Amino acid sequence: MANLVFEGQREGEKVKLVFRRHVSTARKGFLWLVGSILIGLVPMFLWKNDARMFWIFLGFVVIGLIGLSFSLILWYFSIYIVTNQRIRQVSQKGIFKKTVVDLDLNRIQSISYGVPGMLGGLLGYGTILIQTAAGDLVISKVKNPEKIYNKLQDIAHIKTKEEG
Repeated sequence: MANLVFEGQREGEKVKLVFRRHVSTARKGFLWLVGSILIGLVPMFLWKNDARMFWIFLGFVVIGLIGLSFSLILWYFSIYIVTNQRIRQVSQKGIFKKTVVDLDLNRIQSISYGVPGMLGGLLGYGTILIQTAAGDLVISKVKNPEKIYNKLQDIAHIKTKEEG
């Protein structure tokens, strides 16, 4: 990871960790696909002998796949980059819109995590809370929250030792 380069990287800054939220955050895309398929099935059941209904169904499936693809693209390009100096949150909000938030490691006061019940435990996601004097950074639905938490703690601890 130390050789990874990203836009806006500072001189001497080394990437320590890159992670993203759990893929379940793209659930709207999956619901879009299922809903499109169900709507596309209605004409096929109403007019069973009409071959054109298959093409209508196929059109709804394509629309559903486009919705799923859009949702997965937003999920994939929304990442968290942790370096030896800061945490960078890149949130893809649309095809052409993204927001970037930086948090210097020396501003972190505490880091904690939690798993929201049985579903979070089964699917392996949770919430990480990073507290600073300016406010909190809440990262919900993180895949493997305990693992990410431990790595964040280690990186913050090393930064604290370096600063004296």
